[in-house]
Amino acid sequence: MDRLLEYSQHHPYLVAGALLAAVIVLIYELRERQTNFAAISPQQLVRLGNQGALLLDVRPLDSFAAGHINGARRIDSQDILTAGDSLKKYKEKPVVVYCDTGSLGASAARQLAAQGFKQAVNLRGGLTTWRTENLPLVKDGPGKSSKA
Repeated sequence: MDRLLEYSQHHPYLVAGALLAAVIVLIYELRERQTNFAAISPQQLVRLGNQGALLLDVRPLDSFAAGHINGARRIDSQDILTAGDSLKKYKEKPVVVYCDTGSLGASAARQLAAQGFKQAVNLRGGLTTWRTENLPLVKDGPGKSSKA
């Protein structure tokens, strides 16, 4: 231990650089865990969708109308806070939440899990990843609403 203190005294910039690198790595890892809360891939979403999972789109209405995953319901992000009441029949079933990038979807999935949804997950990377994989989107015609 004495040698470590002596080394630190002789090389303060190296020690400071190593500590800074460790802090940056820690912040990065914590952020990744936060944005990938119970995240699934697009292929896993397709599989869950075929098994009857509930798909929730938390994007704005105009984005939803421009294109969404087939079978998805649009729900306002603030309505997630009370989804335990309106979606209580899905508490034991898979519920997949997605947004454009995955960050809002991860937050919504955490909110659902806190309300007792046993299988609430997020689409990793959101609709951006879905589009990258060249998977299909559907558009609502005028007057159609898929609100939850």
